[in-house]
Amino acid sequence: MFSSRLPFTRKQHAELKANAPSHRRFLVVVDQSEELRAALRFAAMRARNTGGRVTLLAVVQLPEFQDWMFVGNLIQEESRLEAEHRLQSYAAQVHAFSGDMPELLIREGDTREELIRLLREDPRISVVVLASGSSSDGPGPLVTALTGKYADKLSVPVTIVPGHLSDEKIDAMT
Repeated sequence: MFSSRLPFTRKQHAELKANAPSHRRFLVVVDQSEELRAALRFAAMRARNTGGRVTLLAVVQLPEFQDWMFVGNLIQEESRLEAEHRLQSYAAQVHAFSGDMPELLIREGDTREELIRLLREDPRISVVVLASGSSSDGPGPLVTALTGKYADKLSVPVTIVPGHLSDEKIDAMT
């Protein structure tokens, strides 16, 4: 019987991780959904178990109106600060799961477009990890876009983690 887990001791695992190439990146797009927790944990555990690293991406939406530039700039700055705080909070969770601090990125614009642009710019990203919504509304707008209209623009695989999975189930998969 084939098993995907090798029986390494913690010391052997740490040595393998220290000597493994750290170019493998697991990208998680940070939003305000409840299912984000599942994507964070999955990516962090995969990174820990494969010697990779997690990259967290937050995308700040640009204000739609440009008539009052000062107000638009203020809203944009507040959104950026909120994204930074959110990233710091999620980075602490990733660190707790994986033992390594993730790379943090903030971009401005449309989430789908910025994600595609980042994938073109950064060859270290090897997997995008998203969690699907667990409500009757469907898997979520980003999952829907990346498995539909934007699928042909992807340069890396997308792992979709069911958002309702328990930590124990996620750990067993990684």
